[in-house]
Amino acid sequence: MKAIIPVAGAGTKLRPLTYTQPKALIPIAGKTILGVIIDQLVDAGVSEFVFVIGYLGEKIQRYIDKTYPNLTCTFVNQSDRRGTGHAICLTRDAVMNDEVMIVLGDTVCDYNVKEIINSNVSQIGVRKVDDPRSFGVAELNDKDMVVRMVEKPLIPKSNMAMVGIYYIKETAAMFAALENILSKPADENGEYHLTNALQLMVEQGTKLHAFRVNNWFDCGKKETLLSTNATLLRQMEETHPHKEAYQYESTVIIHPVNIAEGCIIRHSIIGPNVTIGEHSKIESSIVRDSIIGSYAELQQVVLNSSIIGNDAYIRGLSQSLNIGDNTEIDLG
Repeated sequence: MKAIIPVAGAGTKLRPLTYTQPKALIPIAGKTILGVIIDQLVDAGVSEFVFVIGYLGEKIQRYIDKTYPNLTCTFVNQSDRRGTGHAICLTRDAVMNDEVMIVLGDTVCDYNVKEIINSNVSQIGVRKVDDPRSFGVAELNDKDMVVRMVEKPLIPKSNMAMVGIYYIKETAAMFAALENILSKPADENGEYHLTNALQLMVEQGTKLHAFRVNNWFDCGKKETLLSTNATLLRQMEETHPHKEAYQYESTVIIHPVNIAEGCIIRHSIIGPNVTIGEHSKIESSIVRDSIIGSYAELQQVVLNSSIIGNDAYIRGLSQSLNIGDNTEIDLG
């Protein structure tokens, strides 16, 4: 049993943050997006991982080596980003014929991982959405078995979106289907989709069962990333209410928040729904519903619904921002 996590994407919708930081390493609720995914799998007993890296892949590898030194990891490079189908196909030699859990590296879901990996049939995660045209869509029968899958259909016949979680028992059939798909022309964006390979498997007789995730957080955009951060902070608060007794000079903390080690905060109001990276400095500021990177410095600012990158410096501002790493702003 191995887990495949594709994290080669450039994260264009989160720029400028992702010019210098892989999307998977953006902090949420005291972890990173990738850390949340890995912890879920490790807690369920998964210990062998295959990471498909590309854009800023060396930062992904350094993060894994430092944060998860005991994991058995293989890194596969996807230098030419040609979609999820292409990414998964590159892992063939690393996976061999082991059963696999595939989790896309920008998706955080609430589901029972152990139940899925102990299933007798292959599984895909789904969630009902209002407008499924931007997702892979699964058509199901009355027993939640997959009848048909289509990637981003113009006229969807189902509102069950595939969330980016797959448990595949028939790996040989999956890789054969991927090879078949890659032998044909790519779509108009030059990409090959895992959805198309799974559909071919269904047509050839593979049974795929759909399970519904309790929550699905797509971390590919600023708004959904902030929403995910807030939800995970609330869940942490419910599990460990006020576990961290934050004490800062003349500062009011409104939970839920997560403040990393080494931060200096004075004369400020922090929260609710705020994550702050390590060794950041905040003075005379109000911050709520935001993510602040490591080694950032804020002075006399009011921030709401903002994402601030690592090493950013901001002084004298009241706005909603999306600021990348190593930025300096003085609007005083």
